[in-house]
Amino acid sequence: MKRTLRTVKAFAAESPFTEGQIRWWIFNAETIGMASAIVRIGRRVYIDVDQFDAWIDRQNAKPPAPTAD
Repeated sequence: MKRTLRTVKAFAAESPFTEGQIRWWIFNAETIGMASAIVRIGRRVYIDVDQFDAWIDRQNAKPPAPTAD
């Protein structure tokens, strides 16, 4: 399984998000459902780009339409 990992600084440089936003998301990853996009190796923290993209897509997913009973 090949992963595309980026450091927080590198990821912020390539994305429209600030480093501060990304670090807040990392700090709250368990609460906001982003934990699958975070890879920790020792003290280093990496972002799995594909998992992050999937998390962003889930944030924009439309809720199911209510059904008329």
